[in-house]
Amino acid sequence: MLATFLIGLREGLEAALVVGILVAYLTRMGRRDVLPRLWIGIGLAALMALVIGAVLTFGAYSLTFEAQELIGGTLSLIAVAMVTWMIFWMQKAGRTLKRTLEGGIDRALARGTVWGLVVLGFVSVAREGIETTLLLWSMVQSFGDAPSALLGALLGILTAVALGWLLARGMLRLNLRRFFTWTGAFLIIVAAGVLAYGIHDLQEAGALPGPFSALAPVAQATGAVAVGASAFPFGWAFDVSAAIPPGSPLAAILQATIGFTPRMSWLQIIAWVLYVGIVGSIFLVRSLHSKPRAAAPSAAGAPTASTPASAALASAVTPSSAASTSSPPPLGAS
Repeated sequence: MLATFLIGLREGLEAALVVGILVAYLTRMGRRDVLPRLWIGIGLAALMALVIGAVLTFGAYSLTFEAQELIGGTLSLIAVAMVTWMIFWMQKAGRTLKRTLEGGIDRALARGTVWGLVVLGFVSVAREGIETTLLLWSMVQSFGDAPSALLGALLGILTAVALGWLLARGMLRLNLRRFFTWTGAFLIIVAAGVLAYGIHDLQEAGALPGPFSALAPVAQATGAVAVGASAFPFGWAFDVSAAIPPGSPLAAILQATIGFTPRMSWLQIIAWVLYVGIVGSIFLVRSLHSKPRAAAPSAAGAPTASTPASAALASAVTPSSAASTSSPPPLGAS
């Protein structure tokens, strides 16, 4: 639940910030009459994410075991790619996110089309929805405990909605730069585990060489697939199932946090280490070299205490340490 809770919290908060910026800008422009169009697009994006999740969950039952593993492994790799891209995109685009979204509203209103805001709402939320669905689906397949994983994700999303509402009302200040840095580092570890599990699925499907293929080295004493250094590169790197049973609480905690399973192949270990080493190093360097900058006033004017929604969101989406030091507006501000 902890892993999926944090994923739901981070992805949900990204979506909540996006929605909050769009709603606050339309409200400040006095165009609340077009808000229903925006909500239609947001609703369609959420519906699409649910449909994708349902298709992945129930559509796999009619497939062969090899096909299920092949699809599962491929989707796991896609989820890892999307998460990696989103982590670095948020690092780079966080400073201009508010201005970009408001520019999209200006263009949609200038064209005067009904579908412009619907499309804007859909596109703004669909990315987080698809990414969250794929990542959660991959983790559920890995954990094998769907109720707990889905409950954790739901609690995370609900918490994100509550935080987004508090930010929009000016009742809460969060250092979003710090929040997304720490959760981004956590997501790198989670994505490495999903990558390792995807490699395992592809090995079971026969798409990659491994312990389930004819290339696996065999221990002469037991006739089973070899374990350890002699099994490199297509055998088992280790097997500690006797010390850590696969269904034990400790195994579940390790799998949910660092992607560890009691038995892993050499390709899984190599993929995990390379991903954490390369992606983690780039993320760390970019985090250390990114200097906080104060939020610039928007074209429509700088946020004031009389517009707590836009003021709070302006500081929230700007990766600035000022968000944690400035005092929030009074609760009764309107």
